[in-house]
Amino acid sequence: MLTEWFRTDVEMRAKVVMNTMGETLPTLLDRSELPRLRRFLAKVTEDERLLAVLACRPDGQTLYQTDRTPSQVSCASGTASSEPASRVLRTPQGAVHVARYDLQAADGQPAVVLLVHDMSFVDRRYTKARDYLIAFGVMSAVVLALLSVFAAWLLLRRWGTLLVRDIRGRRFLDDAEGHSSAPILSQVRQVLREIENDQRLEIDYRENWTPNALAHVVRQSLDSPQMIVVSNREPYIHNRGPDGKPVVQVPASGMVTALEPIIRACSGVWVAHGSGSADREVVDLHDRVSVPPSDPAYTLRRVWLNEEEENGFYFGFSNEGLWPLCHLAYVRPSFRETDWRQYQAVNRKFADVVLKEARTDHPVVFVQDYHFALLPAMVRQRIPGATVVLFWHIPWPNAETFGVCPWKEELLTGMLRADILGFHTRYHCQNFLETVDRYVECHIDREHMTVTVQGHVCRVAPYPISIEWPPRWLEGLPPAEDCARAVRQRFGLADDVRIGVGVERWDFTKGIVERFLAVEQLLEQDPSWRGRITLLQVAAPTRSKLPAYRLLKQETEETAARINQTYGTETWKPIVLIGEHQEPTQVFELYRAADFCLVNSLHDGMNLVAKEFVAARDDHDGVLILSTFAGASRELIEALLVNPYDISETASAIRQALRMDRDERRERMRLMRRTVKENNVYRWAGRMLMDAARVRQRQQLRMRTEAKAKSRRDMAA
Repeated sequence: MLTEWFRTDVEMRAKVVMNTMGETLPTLLDRSELPRLRRFLAKVTEDERLLAVLACRPDGQTLYQTDRTPSQVSCASGTASSEPASRVLRTPQGAVHVARYDLQAADGQPAVVLLVHDMSFVDRRYTKARDYLIAFGVMSAVVLALLSVFAAWLLLRRWGTLLVRDIRGRRFLDDAEGHSSAPILSQVRQVLREIENDQRLEIDYRENWTPNALAHVVRQSLDSPQMIVVSNREPYIHNRGPDGKPVVQVPASGMVTALEPIIRACSGVWVAHGSGSADREVVDLHDRVSVPPSDPAYTLRRVWLNEEEENGFYFGFSNEGLWPLCHLAYVRPSFRETDWRQYQAVNRKFADVVLKEARTDHPVVFVQDYHFALLPAMVRQRIPGATVVLFWHIPWPNAETFGVCPWKEELLTGMLRADILGFHTRYHCQNFLETVDRYVECHIDREHMTVTVQGHVCRVAPYPISIEWPPRWLEGLPPAEDCARAVRQRFGLADDVRIGVGVERWDFTKGIVERFLAVEQLLEQDPSWRGRITLLQVAAPTRSKLPAYRLLKQETEETAARINQTYGTETWKPIVLIGEHQEPTQVFELYRAADFCLVNSLHDGMNLVAKEFVAARDDHDGVLILSTFAGASRELIEALLVNPYDISETASAIRQALRMDRDERRERMRLMRRTVKENNVYRWAGRMLMDAARVRQRQQLRMRTEAKAKSRRDMAA
């Protein structure tokens, strides 16, 4: 546009120049007048804008051209009929304007005059104007930016002052909504409040794990997945009471003690065998019931087993086969083909229920214990995207012992389809890895504790189980002194009688008979304790269909009766056998009343009775006597540790507990309570779930990588 505007001006100038030369130039075109023509045109071209003048014949013959004529301009090109009378040419020196005019020489010959004007000044003016505009724009932008920065600085300074004032005055920043005129400031306050909450939760689950801290882990690390817990034993059992109406009971189970607080904290679904006599009466059409009854927090999905399935799966393969196989209690395991088939069938039934209960393609399935060794593989087959965690609550024997099982390869292969496989202790993990190394074709990474089978990686790690802190069963219980008075009154114990307590299921691994023999030896060797000590032994009935358990019950009752007959009196019994189920509040009352708690398991994965006793003693009193063959002995080292097979050592530990002074009891209990508090059940679950979160992240990364690779292959095809 700028060039066209100046072109009009140049064309006007060319016409003026041509009119000026119009009278003189025709007479000078004669060859005899060439010197005069040269002088005339030289004078004309003294104008700095007029670059050159060419005099031509119409056929393109050059009559004369001035010295500064550009090489791109000639008579041959300028006189062609196809060329316009006015045009602009681009030359290396810049643009030029060429104007053509027809003229008749003095001799009557036609002629053509080409006037060439320099137009490079247009480009120079354009460049200069552009530079001025750019400089002006830059300076304006700089000034505007400085003004904006200054204004923002003033605003941020004001906001910063307000925030500092708020933080100093109100730690939780709870007035974020108080300044509606500054929405960004409100958002900053909100973010700071969220960061503070996250930091508090992080501190909680690093120093003192709580239900909120565990929920935080599930929400942040696992992106709030659906949680499905699978176990044989249900957390709440509905049995018919004396009046025929359903009565709720909490079973005597360490697994339930540990898991129930977890599922309450994370919500979700618990899938379990409905074994209560009134269980069917309280479920809905989909066999679900909300629990706990007093404050529903999650869903219990009951699975029904017929008598044949229960006998083969539970009483047979699980408890006559795997249970004695994994415990060094010297009871011979029994393996029958019919029981194995029922074990497989029930595992399939539970896998089908898990599939029905799964609302997403990526749930976290938390499988519990030896009843479901095949379940991880079956869940993996039905829900490939599930994160499967299997926790084995009982000990794992050495490889040679486990080799007794006829279906060891199938059990191991099913377990290894889990993503996380947990045991109570590192020793059990090492036994498992040795067993896998002997019987399964796989790759074992002992440094990272992983087993790879057919491309699937299973992490094997110790996760010592624990209890909730503080136990909810302590709510409403009176102080320890009042509990002691209530227990003495209930069982008819004199005020000077020292109380020992044992709480177990009636099981041959718990060392109940050995416990009675230790009390007998104490009374025999130290008669001064006769009439002054009573052991209250809770023995909850379990697995009474099995011959080994019936024989144990008979032997226990006979031993207690013999000792009571030998050393007891009309007003005092050394052993009080409580052979019926006790509610958790009743058990914790016994804990708080006891002078000592005797846990002399012959072989136990963990034994949570020891931790429950410690948690119950907020008065920092009482002595724990603990078997070295219980997993809890690796954590509660301040307990009096005994070999349960050594009756004399156990009797000596009881004597030491009774004679221990108050200060020593308090110091031992203080240290044990700190251990249980810091390593509570929320920490146990949190560690497993954080490991599961890392597994899920690797799975998602692998799926994304495979999807991209597939997409590239499809594009290439």
